[in-house]
Amino acid sequence: MPEHRVVVSAPPRELGNADAVYEVFADGEKFGELRISRGGIDWWPGYAKRGALLTWEQFGARMERS
Repeated sequence: MPEHRVVVSAPPRELGNADAVYEVFADGEKFGELRISRGGIDWWPGYAKRGALLTWEQFGARMERS
């Protein structure tokens, strides 16, 4: 199993127009980015140019199914 490292660049305040971005690394290489905003949550794999957006309601429903 790869060793994961997460780097956080989030302001300690309520989110405004800027997303909170969590960079995830696996064995020293970028695995993806988790972007959190007022509208929902995005996962951007590796160095992708587009992510997959889930609204908070969609995210909540998926987590409840897990």
